[in-house]
Amino acid sequence: QVPLVESGGGSVQGGGSLRLSCVASRSSYRTNWMGWFRQPPGRERERVALISTAGDSTYYSDSVKGRFTISQDNAKSTVYLQMNSLKPEDTAMYYCVAGNFFGPPPLGPDGYKSWGRGTQVTVSS
Repeated sequence: QVPLVESGGGSVQGGGSLRLSCVASRSSYRTNWMGWFRQPPGRERERVALISTAGDSTYYSDSVKGRFTISQDNAKSTVYLQMNSLKPEDTAMYYCVAGNFFGPPPLGPDGYKSWGRGTQVTVSS
């Protein structure tokens, strides 16, 4: 069973919006953090947004603060990323992630238990 399945990517003009969804298997949703990384073309993966599965904490990268919102629906084992005011520099493959951490979740990709296969977001100018 695939632990995480993303959907909602696509192509949009700058200033537009997209909403990504990530449906998690039960084992992945038992982790205490879920969220999104992205990998722009030719660059390393970077953390975008995370939410504690308890729903009491969120993290956002500086580049998306005020434009992206992460949320979850525990009944559906689903995490969402609402992306508004999209910019060409948001173009990337977006990956859903899940992990267990005793302290703040790491900034880099290491340590996350599960990864989805990714969904492409392309923003044109």
